[in-house]
Amino acid sequence: MSQALEIQERASLQRLNTLAVPATARYLVEVENAVQLKQALCWADDHEQSVLVLGGGSNLVFAGDYPGLVILMALRGRSWERVDDHGAVLVLKAGENWHEAVLYAARSGYRGIENLALIPGTAGAAPVQNIGAYGTELCDCLESVTVLNRQTLEVENLPASACEFGYRDSLFKHRPGCYIILEIRLRLSRDASLNIGYRDLQDYFGDVNEAELTPLAVAEAVMAVRHRKLPDPAVLPNVGSFFKNPVIGLTQFRELQARFPDVVSYPADSQVKLAAAWLIDQAGWKGFRNSRVGVHNRQALVLINHSGGTGQDVLSLADDVRQSVLEKFGVELEMEPGIVGNA
Repeated sequence: MSQALEIQERASLQRLNTLAVPATARYLVEVENAVQLKQALCWADDHEQSVLVLGGGSNLVFAGDYPGLVILMALRGRSWERVDDHGAVLVLKAGENWHEAVLYAARSGYRGIENLALIPGTAGAAPVQNIGAYGTELCDCLESVTVLNRQTLEVENLPASACEFGYRDSLFKHRPGCYIILEIRLRLSRDASLNIGYRDLQDYFGDVNEAELTPLAVAEAVMAVRHRKLPDPAVLPNVGSFFKNPVIGLTQFRELQARFPDVVSYPADSQVKLAAAWLIDQAGWKGFRNSRVGVHNRQALVLINHSGGTGQDVLSLADDVRQSVLEKFGVELEMEPGIVGNA
C-alpha cells in the first residue's frame, strides 16, 4: 500500500548531527519502513537527486550543505528470535537507538554487547563502522544484516561473513550507496564469559569476582568510565573518537619506540596498533581550544564544537592535528567520521 511521503525543502540538519554544525539539506524525508524507503529512493531517481541516508548523525561531519535528498531512517522495533537455554538472537530495526538496545539486552540477562554501552547512534549505523569499545567489536556477535539493495530495490540478507568487517571498517564503507541497512541480528549469550580485561574495567571492578558480575553491571561500568572520559554530545557537541588508532609495521614501531620509549601500543597480529590519543596528547593538542572548536581536555581523540563552529572549522583543526602528529612521529592519523557536503 502506497504511503505518502512528507518531503521538506531547505531543511536544517543542525539538530540531526551530534557535532551540531550548521548545514541544510535541499530535501529531507523521514521514513518509518521499507515501503517508504523505496518510495523515497524512487522519488530521488525521478527528480535526479543524490541521496544521503542518515541515522543518528553521530559519525559524520557536514562540511557544507547537502545538495540532494537526505533520508532520515526512523525504522523502529526490536524482538527476540531463536531463544534457547544458552542465548537468543536480538533483532533491531535500523532506527533503534543503539545505547538503549544495549541496556535492553543487558537487563534481559544477555551478554555480548554490554561493552558497547553509551556509543551514540543507531543500530543501522553500527555495522557500517563496526563499532567497538573496551575489547569488544560489533562483529563479535553480529549474525546477519538485512539490507535494501539500492540497484534492485530488493531486500537481501547478508551474513556477517559477507560484511568484510575490519577495524572500524566494513563492506558498507567500501561500497557506499550499494546497500541501506534495514535491521541487524545479534547472537547473544546467557552464559558466555564477560569481557572485563580492559584496564579501565579492571580498575573499576577491582577484586570483584567475575562470576558475581552481570552484563548490566559491565554496561554500567562502561558508562561510568565513558562519562569520566568523554563529553556528552548533547552538552558539548562531538562525534566521539575522531581518529582511528593507527596500525604500523614492526620495523617502524621499533624506530618509533627508540625515539619515544613511552609510546603506548598494542599488538595487532603481525603489526602494532598505536594509541592515537597518546600521539595527539604528546603533540601538544590535548585541551587546545580556539574561538569555536577544540580538543577535549580529558580525551585527546575527541574534537569538540564548543562555540558554534562549522564543519570546516572542525576539519581544519583535524588537519592541523594530523599534520602535527605526522611531523613529530612520522605516523598518519585517519579520521573516523565520514565527510558530507562541499565547502
